[in-house]
Amino acid sequence: MAAAAALAAADPPPTMPQAAGAGGPTARRDFYWLRSFLAGGIAGCCAKTTVAPLDRVKVLLQAHNHHYKHLGMTAVICTYPLDMVRVRLAFQVKGEHTYTGIIHAFKTIYAKEGGCLGFYRGLMPTILGMAPYAGVSFFTFGTLKSVGLSHAPTLLGRPSSDNPNVLVLKTHINLLCGGVAGAIAQTISYPFDVTRRRMQLGTVLPEYEKCLTMWETMKYVYGHHGIRRGLYRGLSLNYIRCVPSQAVAFTTYELMKQFFHLN
Repeated sequence: MAAAAALAAADPPPTMPQAAGAGGPTARRDFYWLRSFLAGGIAGCCAKTTVAPLDRVKVLLQAHNHHYKHLGMTAVICTYPLDMVRVRLAFQVKGEHTYTGIIHAFKTIYAKEGGCLGFYRGLMPTILGMAPYAGVSFFTFGTLKSVGLSHAPTLLGRPSSDNPNVLVLKTHINLLCGGVAGAIAQTISYPFDVTRRRMQLGTVLPEYEKCLTMWETMKYVYGHHGIRRGLYRGLSLNYIRCVPSQAVAFTTYELMKQFFHLN
């Protein structure tokens, strides 16, 4: 959702020559940021819904759950405890339930893992991983979009439905560019994601005391499992998850920009 919403700050889309007599831009600037926020929010919701079932499997892979060995910033801080509890519940398998539900998970973590601080294990790799992920994702999509519309405007682009003087990518090209952007960004930031998930699982894992900080966790994962089976474990599955997610996010955002007259 953040990726789609932040796209509003990107460079303006390529434009065609202004037609004579065309209306000024002020007519459609009312509540611009609100409409931009709604466009990004809708895009994020659609993207998250598309891949939600794969999130649980990714958590199990990243933490090396033995039942699945065969399977190959303000907003973040405010919602992080919810993500923590979600990961703990997702990691549970039949016959090994540590928590009976959401409320029990909250109470247990608070009582046994240091109070409120217990809900923020793994926050540092989350924050550090956001920068390369967001930066690479935006840069890649923006670059592909700009290059595509510059070199093959007729083949890859079409006039925007809300402003014929603005060129936008065709839907299937948007999907392709969004997917490529997501795949590249995930590859670069994935070790931070693995570190975050392991730290979030906390006392659920036997190596809990060896993974108290971000660097200790990374060192432990690298030392015991290496790069491919440790820091990048589950990446292939995450491609299946993130490629359609980012493709849907960027494409939906581009469509919502036209729906809310943001071009």
